[in-house]
Amino acid sequence: MWIYQGKEFTSADIPEGAEGFVYIITDGNGKKYIGQKRFYSKRKLPPLKGKSRKRTKIVESDWLTYFGSSANVAARLAQEGADAFTREILHICFSKGELHYIETKEIILRDALLRDDYYNGIIQCRINRVHLKNMVA
Repeated sequence: MWIYQGKEFTSADIPEGAEGFVYIITDGNGKKYIGQKRFYSKRKLPPLKGKSRKRTKIVESDWLTYFGSSANVAARLAQEGADAFTREILHICFSKGELHYIETKEIILRDALLRDDYYNGIIQCRINRVHLKNMVA
């Protein structure tokens, strides 16, 4: 279950035009992980008969069951189970650039790379100012 602004968040709650969200996952010991996840993903389909161009289909991602890309979180999840974790959505974002920017900002503001109570070990992003022009500060 994902929590957003104190309430359970489901597929029906996704705002129109939202790209994804920045989240924080906390395990039973209080150790945290900050990341981002997109609501939808593109699937490449083979071309139709007699055509050469591949088709794309937009489908909902696995965000409802997602627990982050950290190997350490995955190991704890295998040991303790999903009930030992809380998953909270910090921000809903409306572009990929905004997703990367907000995730990086949260990691830096919380000193997640320097503290032992976070699983985060790397920041890897490229952000272009043009992709942030519609972002609300």
